[in-house]
Amino acid sequence: MTAILDKKRMGASEVAAEIRAMIVAGSLNSHDRLPSERALCARYGVSRGTIRDALLRLKNEGLVEIRLGSGSYVLENLARQHYEAIIRNTRPLELVDVRFALEPHICRLAVLHGQVADFDRLESHINEMEENADDAQIFAHIDARFHLDLVKSTNNSLLIWIIGEVNEVRKQEQWAKVRSITLEGAIIRTYNAQHRAILTALRARDSEGAANLMKEHLDTARKSLTQAIGS
Repeated sequence: MTAILDKKRMGASEVAAEIRAMIVAGSLNSHDRLPSERALCARYGVSRGTIRDALLRLKNEGLVEIRLGSGSYVLENLARQHYEAIIRNTRPLELVDVRFALEPHICRLAVLHGQVADFDRLESHINEMEENADDAQIFAHIDARFHLDLVKSTNNSLLIWIIGEVNEVRKQEQWAKVRSITLEGAIIRTYNAQHRAILTALRARDSEGAANLMKEHLDTARKSLTQAIGS
């Protein structure tokens, strides 16, 4: 529970959201006892009534059990199990569709908020990918870092978290199988050229150009996946 941060002037919904997020993320596991109400009050800088309201919300959601005279305990972590099932069972084409929905606009935000240092970091990733064009495993690892650092340049915490989860899906076994089929020299070189074109547009502060180049990049990935799955 040490991950709970000091918060001031929080309401019950915000306190509940903090604790809920830790349960879903696995920082709090089934049967773990939460700190006492007094300890939670001190951590969050709120009244005991606010803490009790937050815990009641979590109880009503089926996430915690409140035992009179004993404290509050995490119930079986069904939320975590549901999250893990989504990560495990997301199909490659589903993930590409999610990326289509997000990454072109991420490019627009990167143009608005990205700094030269952010773009320099992306270029270092591109250089590494070009140096390892014959090693699919290394390329895939650096490619994930490229897309994560791209979203980090937006300074949007929610988008950063979402792309982090996208990368978790890309670590699953079914992705390893797809990579072994699709990531050969020619397609890697195509991806590298597309990455560099995207970066050029970002540096030029061409938001729509960068977004369209990202669409082209993801369309190439989708076609490659479709051919691999159909073969």
